[in-house]
Amino acid sequence: MTITQINTITAFVSDQDRAKEFYATVLGFAVRGDQVMGENRWLEVAPGDAGTSIVLHKPFPGATPGTLSGVILGSDDVDDAVARLREAGAQVDGPIDQPWGRQATFVDPDGNSFVLQASPAQN
Repeated sequence: MTITQINTITAFVSDQDRAKEFYATVLGFAVRGDQVMGENRWLEVAPGDAGTSIVLHKPFPGATPGTLSGVILGSDDVDDAVARLREAGAQVDGPIDQPWGRQATFVDPDGNSFVLQASPAQN
């Protein structure tokens, strides 16, 4: 068996419409899928033509919105992204310069945590 990529990451959200607005409008992600499936809704977003996407899903039994963390999003302009996030009212820390590049952290409306990072060559 060979695993070749990560297809999706699921972020649990309390309001899929609000999450869709945040990811599409504030982050500029494309909506790759938005389909009602019985009692559930498959809402998938991603930056441009990225290979990995984020599924914005209501919590499964026993799960809580806002528990995703550790996802690093690449950016060619962390400062611009931070400005857009702050303008939209998002909680943002940074940006700061690290040996591996410039980065900032932010949370979506449900508290899911992300890191924005640009390599030193992109600063």
